[in-house]
Amino acid sequence: MTPVTELHYLTASETSALLRAREIGAAEVTQAHLDRIEAVNPQVNAIVTVTAERALDRARELDEGPWRGPLHGLPVAHKDLVSTKGVRTTFGSAIFADHVPTTDDLVVKRVRDAGGVMIGKTNTPEFGTGSHTVNEVFGATRNPYDLTKSAGGSSGGAAAALASGMTPLADGSDMGGSLRNPASFCNIVGLRPTPGRVPSKSTIAAWFTLGVSGPMARTVQDLALFLTAIAGPDPSSPLSIQEDPSIFGGSLDSDVSGLRIAFSPTLGGLPVDRETAAVTARAATVFEGLGATVEHADLNLAGADEAFRTYRAWWYLATYGDLPGVGENVRWNVERGREVTGADLAKAEKLRTRLWHRVTGFFGTWDYLIAPVSQVPPFPVEDPYVREVDGLTMPDYLAWMRSCYLISVLGVPALSVPCGFTSDGLPVGVQIIGRPWDDLGVLKVGHAFEQVTKAGSTRPPLYAPGR
Repeated sequence: MTPVTELHYLTASETSALLRAREIGAAEVTQAHLDRIEAVNPQVNAIVTVTAERALDRARELDEGPWRGPLHGLPVAHKDLVSTKGVRTTFGSAIFADHVPTTDDLVVKRVRDAGGVMIGKTNTPEFGTGSHTVNEVFGATRNPYDLTKSAGGSSGGAAAALASGMTPLADGSDMGGSLRNPASFCNIVGLRPTPGRVPSKSTIAAWFTLGVSGPMARTVQDLALFLTAIAGPDPSSPLSIQEDPSIFGGSLDSDVSGLRIAFSPTLGGLPVDRETAAVTARAATVFEGLGATVEHADLNLAGADEAFRTYRAWWYLATYGDLPGVGENVRWNVERGREVTGADLAKAEKLRTRLWHRVTGFFGTWDYLIAPVSQVPPFPVEDPYVREVDGLTMPDYLAWMRSCYLISVLGVPALSVPCGFTSDGLPVGVQIIGRPWDDLGVLKVGHAFEQVTKAGSTRPPLYAPGR
């Protein structure tokens, strides 16, 4: 039998194998993670609603029944932007502080159908706005590697929970980096998938491609396991990719020798913190050691910034323009939306179309692009956002996220995978970007990288038993 004190840091794949062999039970796994939440969550503030009784009831039900699917018996934490039937869902907003949905979002239903055990809801800024997880309802989520630092955002609660052993799997979402940034800050892995890979229902902007749902975990193999459950077509989303999610169920082992990989250390001239740049540069050396051809090359991202900001502003107006009482960040985005004209949208569409053709041309030469995830390491948790990067003042709270949001506009899969640490022990991830629809290829390359660096196996120095 595996000691309960060790279960919270097994990978999801390892835990699944033990469950299938009946060496452990789902109730034992669930209790181990609930114990971990009790021990470390007061320090980190990652899981804001713990569904202990419900989770244990579900786990016991699974132990008594047949195998339910790829997530059988595995704890899963849902972002507090995701509606969960009968479980408080605040969206990180004081407006919805007491909101209890009557239906489940699609990702919640898919997790349950695959045998997953909902263990709680993870913290997020109001409506997922911003790459720092703090709100008026629950306060700030702290970085497990340094409790004085931000966990990133907006999926910061998910990333911090994973890093500190509170759950092996968590869902996230990403518009301008909300999944990749916290993955980098917390030394875990997160995939911004191709739009439509993980479908979600929207009643306002069903064809909007900047915002996507995606998986988060401690290993790339676990991301793939999670995708077998949450990916796949659904009629509620017109963007649904029809490919069978079982493609993610096999081994990710692959030979990356001979691949042509472009390394863009500043994504065409963005300011990047010097320590972040130094850690990210190691990725090029790792891939060269694996036999890939790595060269410095920049993808022409002209127009990406303007297109992203225009579409984002329009979406915020459409989604929250009639909602009173929202916080400062949401209000700022809505006001930007009120300034958008038809001519602005026409220009954004033209810019994005040109980007698409440049992207497809770029990936005609290169197999993958590697670049920084975030332009800075984790910053002080008291700061609302990063105001300066490598000596340059940021004009607003969005600007420091450009290394993520410029990629969002492209409609391609992008993986954040642990790369190393700064001299202060703060995590830094590398962003692996692939061709449109090549989510599986991105995961295979990330898996190969992960096997060499082992950076993700360095646990945070939390003062708790069995850390």
